[in-house]
Amino acid sequence: MYDVYRNDINTSVSHPVVILRHADFKSDVLVLAGVYKGEGPIEKYEFEIGIADLEDGALSRQLVFQVSKQMLVAPDLLKQRIGRINRKKIEEMLRKVLHFHTEGFYREKFSKQEFIPGKSRVNYAGRVFDENELISAVDASLDFWLTEGRFSELFAEKIAEFLNVENVLLTNSGSSANLLAFSALTSEKLGDKRLKPGDEVISVAAGFPATVTPIFQYGLIPVFVDVDIPTYNIDTEMMKMAITPKTRCIFIAHTLGNPFNIDAVMELAKTYDLWVIEDNCDAFGSKYSGKYTGTFGHLSTISFYPAHHITTGEGGAIITNDPLLAQLVRAFRDWGRDCYCSGGENNTCGKRFTQTFGNLPQGYDHKYVYSEIGYNLKMTDIQAAIGAAQIDKLSSFCDNRRLNFKRLYQIFNKYQEYFILPEATPKSDPAWFSFIVTLKPDCPFTRDEIIKHFNEHLIETRYLFAGNLIKQPGFMNKAYRIPKTLSNTDYIMNHTFFLGTYPGLKDEMFSYIEETLTIFITQVKR
Repeated sequence: MYDVYRNDINTSVSHPVVILRHADFKSDVLVLAGVYKGEGPIEKYEFEIGIADLEDGALSRQLVFQVSKQMLVAPDLLKQRIGRINRKKIEEMLRKVLHFHTEGFYREKFSKQEFIPGKSRVNYAGRVFDENELISAVDASLDFWLTEGRFSELFAEKIAEFLNVENVLLTNSGSSANLLAFSALTSEKLGDKRLKPGDEVISVAAGFPATVTPIFQYGLIPVFVDVDIPTYNIDTEMMKMAITPKTRCIFIAHTLGNPFNIDAVMELAKTYDLWVIEDNCDAFGSKYSGKYTGTFGHLSTISFYPAHHITTGEGGAIITNDPLLAQLVRAFRDWGRDCYCSGGENNTCGKRFTQTFGNLPQGYDHKYVYSEIGYNLKMTDIQAAIGAAQIDKLSSFCDNRRLNFKRLYQIFNKYQEYFILPEATPKSDPAWFSFIVTLKPDCPFTRDEIIKHFNEHLIETRYLFAGNLIKQPGFMNKAYRIPKTLSNTDYIMNHTFFLGTYPGLKDEMFSYIEETLTIFITQVKR
């Protein structure tokens, strides 16, 4: 720090500054201008320097620096050296400077996006964020810890607090979350309760492949039950009929944010002693009987892909209140190792070199004992930093999704002679992932015709993912069982589509969707 003359070298009035960057004092010096502290709190982009923050030198009283007050000064205006700031305060100062410029970058690049009907896309999903996500990502980058670290711990704690659950394990995608949740149930540590090849798992074919692929990968048999229209969730009466002595697990998703009938599922699971995995990837923030989905089953999963309720880019999480299942998920996620130490930690259990495992020598390093056939599927700390900022917006995002669903319902409700409109499951309050529509059997136009019209007008649509999963090329020759029929699933495959409800949609976009739909229906009626 130096005192700098305010105007020129002949004046006696000086000004405290912190030098941000200089080479040899032969060229202009970049500084932050400060003032002696008066009354009032420290603002967002201010920092305070006191005597305790100096490695050497002296201060008569506290100084306050605003990071926006950056300037170049000539070296000959440096009056006298006040002192050297310690490393801890230098890091704090430089982080605030970078945060300030990151916010400026956000406002310049991302905050001025105008919607022009017919020229701008109406996406079905997208990232919604502000400067806080960028600042958080920059902060994690400056740590350069990279793998799980302080932001991972913070993000997991925020999810646990939001859902009121005990264990949150972060992973690199929602698909990995599904794989890890299912993998945990195959562990020999579960004894007779473990899932084994040949066991049956109740699921649905009208959904996303990642809910089903772990079942195939572990050699179990998916039992595909049909779904209900207009909730698009598992038909609970058919589900009851699907039970056999081989049934060991129910693994289904809350379709597009609409909770399945959790009472019926959990009652069946209790009656037949079945595991339940909730695929909550499309429903983070949805509620059933006043309680968040993802908190009813033995395990649940979340996705943080950009299309989902909050995003880390790629990312996911596994939720459980069972400490043994949490331990197993962590083992499968962390190379299969038995040790549960966090990254950079050692000997948390206090028995690192004193135990016996398998046929290893007694006292073999517990950090390198592998009790499961596992993977490395951890989340990076930079991703977690973004998530820790995103989750603060989750409640408002969910409210916006509900509102956007209502807006689309009002638009399509005028044409009920053509469309089957979606319905929330009884006792549920969905944070809708999307607005799903099915054409009625006597509809005078096809799904291809209406989505072609929407897409030509830059309004994105999507099918209900795989349609009927067993008709996908990768699944046609796999072992599965259908207890009755998949007639609704087949109907959805041919006649269903959805539009987005994500919180980035604007009022003028809904007006444009309504206008575009009206034009199409008017042409049909001619």
